[in-house]
Amino acid sequence: MPPEEDPVRACPETVGAALAWARTRLRAAGVPDAGVDARVLLRGVTDLDAAAIIARPEQALDPEARTRYADAIGRRETREPVAHILGVREFWGLMLEVSPATLIPRPDTETLVEAALARVTDRRARLRVLDLGTGTGAILLALLHEMPRAEGLGTDVSADAVALARRNAARHGLGPRARFAVADWFDGLDGTFDLIVSNPPYIAGGDIAGLEPDVAVHEPAAALDGGTDGLDAYRRIALAALGHLAPAGTLLVEIGEGQAPAVTEIFAAAGLETVAIAADLAGIDRVIAARAKKELGNPCMPR
Repeated sequence: MPPEEDPVRACPETVGAALAWARTRLRAAGVPDAGVDARVLLRGVTDLDAAAIIARPEQALDPEARTRYADAIGRRETREPVAHILGVREFWGLMLEVSPATLIPRPDTETLVEAALARVTDRRARLRVLDLGTGTGAILLALLHEMPRAEGLGTDVSADAVALARRNAARHGLGPRARFAVADWFDGLDGTFDLIVSNPPYIAGGDIAGLEPDVAVHEPAAALDGGTDGLDAYRRIALAALGHLAPAGTLLVEIGEGQAPAVTEIFAAAGLETVAIAADLAGIDRVIAARAKKELGNPCMPR
């Protein structure tokens, strides 16, 4: 291998120099937040913590660490997501395995978890939760983590995603209370649920190519493409939700920017009344909570 292609020769020997080298490469590749990614990847492929990286830039990296770091930076230059390179992503304080088979959990989706918990008056109640399009299982597992007696079902059309979600449930000791099944939204499901949650695909199909390469190229199209107007999944969910909501149960969905009026209208046409809209940290409407227009009441859920 020519010296310039040898990752050990390419990556400098000290922490500070390696970070500067990585930042330069990532910026040249057009990677946003190059400095952040350089630090996160260095932590992810070595045993160094954040404090050590900052306090001791002169410390040496052994050849194996330099090789791993050079490989990680090379992959990030192609715009492969950091989470895919490291194989994990933190969500709601839970470290979750990720893969190209699923959408990478994002901080915006924690707004959905917060909104769902806000609809529960007794977190120790034996509630039933359904997570449609579960992906990594992030939303369902976050809710079960906060509600120790709740049980949940996560569905996904991807068998690979379902297998991944099961591993994440086992990783956090939630396997006994979390079930997962391959299903297309509500197809084949029986019973009712106190909470139905979903982060469905909501990007208009024609807009996907214009997204950052990290998303457009490396994340599964099925988890992004919401049809011509981005609203197909909400129509599918609205059609069947009433038959699976327990009395006073709540349906909560993540939405894209500017979609609140359209999704509210879709839900209303299906007999669902929007009871809350939650904004994310950027102030963008991110979650719609809806319930049946006529409710019978449930002592564990607020009216």
